[in-house]
Order: sequence, then C-alpha cells, then structure tokens
Amino acid sequence: MKIVGTFANPRLAQALIDYCRGQGLPLQLQADENGYAVVTDEQHFEAALLEFERFVENPEHDRYLEASWHSGDQAVGFNYGRSDFIQSIKANAGPLTLLILALCVAIWIGWNIGFAQSIFALTHFPETLSGLDNGQWWRLFTPSLIHFSAAHVVFNLLWWWQLGGKVERHHGVSTLLTLLLVAGTLPNIAQYLLAGPNFGGLSGVVYALVGYCWIIGWRDPSSPLALPKPYVVMLLVWLVMGFSGFMNMANGAHLGGLIVGIVQGLWWLQTRPKD
Repeated sequence: MKIVGTFANPRLAQALIDYCRGQGLPLQLQADENGYAVVTDEQHFEAALLEFERFVENPEHDRYLEASWHSGDQAVGFNYGRSDFIQSIKANAGPLTLLILALCVAIWIGWNIGFAQSIFALTHFPETLSGLDNGQWWRLFTPSLIHFSAAHVVFNLLWWWQLGGKVERHHGVSTLLTLLLVAGTLPNIAQYLLAGPNFGGLSGVVYALVGYCWIIGWRDPSSPLALPKPYVVMLLVWLVMGFSGFMNMANGAHLGGLIVGIVQGLWWLQTRPKD
C-alpha cells in the first residue's frame, strides 16, 4: 500500500475516502506518527493522488459533502479521544462561532440545573413591544440563546457550528456577526407578531445561514459555502411542516431568518470585491 496523503484531522480524510469510493478508488485510513494517512494500492495510486491534490485545494466543495451525506459507512474507524474531539470542533469554527456555541450550551445547562426561572426572567421576549421603553433592547435578541430541550439545542448548535463556522472562515467574523444580530432580532419580532412572546432558540439564525449559503452557492456553485441539495431540501421540508400545523415550531422566526439570510447573501454578492 502507498500513502496518498496525510491529514491532521481524520474527518477530512474520511470525506476524501467517501468521495473516492464513489469514483471506484479504494482508499483506506491508517494512523501513523504524522497523523492520519490515506493509502491505496499501486494500481490506483496515480488516480488517487490526483483526487487528493484536488481535494486539498477545496475540501469543502459540495461534491465531498454530498459523498459523505450519501455514504452508508460514515464512521472513520478510530476511537476519538477528548482532545481530538475538541480539536475537531475548533478546526471547523472561528471565535464567534465557538463563543455562541459555548454560550448556548452554558445557558441550557443552567436552565436544567435549577436556574430556568432566573434565565427566563433575564432573557425572554417582552410581553409587549412598548415594554422596551425601559431600555431592555437586548430582549429582542436573547430569546435566540434559549433552548428548551436537548434535541432543540443539539439540532440548532450542530447547524450553527457547521454553517456559521463556514461563513466565519470564508467571509469573516463581521459578516457572521451581522447575520447573527439581524437574524437573531428581526425574525424574533416576526415570531412575536405571529404567535406571541413565548418562544426561544437559535433556529431563526440557522435558517438565515441556510438562506445565505444557499443563495451564494446558487449564484456561485464553486463557492465553499455552497450547500448540498439534501441539506436545503431537508430544512425547507422542515419549514413547510412547521406551517402545516402538525408541529409546534417558531415558524415566524424560521421564515424570517431564511429571508434575512437570502437578502444578506444577495447584498454580499453585489458588494464583494471583483477579481
């Protein structure tokens, strides 16, 4: 067996392996002193090397994401230690992504160890918009940081880590911060007008990230922000299900976030520096 390339992050190596498997190239993953080596036999080495070189140029291209999505065996085959797991999280996110992730986790933990009433009193959306007259403008945003169940927080934060991390790495922290603040505020107002003040969660921001990445990928399919079609379809189906009445979801925040993300994506496409 010959070494095609070596990765520090085994999940990146697995993305290449998943893609090459679909191209008929049998790659394997082995641990060595330099990290995680992708190896193949002599017969397939040259073709695999070309795919490796193409992969390292743009490892987030949707062809690799789609290959991993459709792969029936997505396990890397290694036992991740705590440090590997944390390193993997850091490698796929910037400081703002990690800060919001940690803040939401901390709030959720506090909510579940006896501080729910205090947290809700500090962060809930005002009963009436006139209640903002006393200067508590943060309440327009802070419901985005509250989650009411383990599934709720895990679902939202996985998408935030995945998509927010990509936006921060490729378009900068200021772009992500703008999207976070706008999509964490305006969709909350829409949700309040639609169903009242009792809601929470980062899903409005998640849908804004989906809208932002989708519109940019639609206009520029080579963009590292381009989303695999199954991602978009799944979240749009989820959005429609919310409006169907079968599920209790913050539909105003979801739809409002999607619109915010699309608008910000179009704005970025119009104002980005031209080559």
